[in-house]
Amino acid sequence: MIGFITLLHKEILRFWKVMFQTLFAPILSALLFQLVFFHTLSDRVVSGFNIPYGTFLIPGLAMMSAIQNAYANSASSLIQARLNGSIVFILLAPFSALEFFLAYLLSSAIRGILVGLGVIAAISWFGLSWPSHPIFALSFCLLGCILLGALGILTGILSKSFDQLSAFQNFFIMPLTFLSGTFYSLQSLPTFWQMITYANPLFYTIDGFRYGFFGYADVSPWISLGVVSLSTILSCFICLYVIHKGYRLKS
Repeated sequence: MIGFITLLHKEILRFWKVMFQTLFAPILSALLFQLVFFHTLSDRVVSGFNIPYGTFLIPGLAMMSAIQNAYANSASSLIQARLNGSIVFILLAPFSALEFFLAYLLSSAIRGILVGLGVIAAISWFGLSWPSHPIFALSFCLLGCILLGALGILTGILSKSFDQLSAFQNFFIMPLTFLSGTFYSLQSLPTFWQMITYANPLFYTIDGFRYGFFGYADVSPWISLGVVSLSTILSCFICLYVIHKGYRLKS
């Protein structure tokens, strides 16, 4: 238990000491997105939600920023430790695979939640009110950060170089987050793109998080909760299995 707490503390300090890069920069990016879209599309009303587009956008931006940073935290930490050789000192310590996994996962979730809260605090004055279903909002934020934190651990272990990690982030994670309904309602899409969106698990995290604020969403929040929960459990199980086997960690 002491080892787990020490590793978790070390991982939290790792992003906390460079908070201008890891916390404030993504909050500023979300604020700029909000400023641009709010002033150019302020007269639009989102069909199905009956709210101004500027208000509709806020939960999506917060959730997108949170999950992107949860992913970046574990992925960057692990590949740096592997490529510079410092992972040896962690592996020599008497950690179980579960403790190793939980320390990286929780630190990623904490960074993601801090960024999400920061984005909400920075842009909620554009018209966002208190969540109508706060338990749903909190649950989707937590599950989304855990899901992406686990994917970050997996890619941080499986990537052989920063180039491979960057390719996975730019050609897989980023398209998934931008095509997840952050900037639009599913009802505004043609049928083909609706089907594509339904296959994207990140869509359910953002749609469910948005339900927590407005009380309505493109799909049932219970369906979203089921999809996100199953995706999270599956990702965590695969991640824990890879760590237990020591694949690319002990070789």
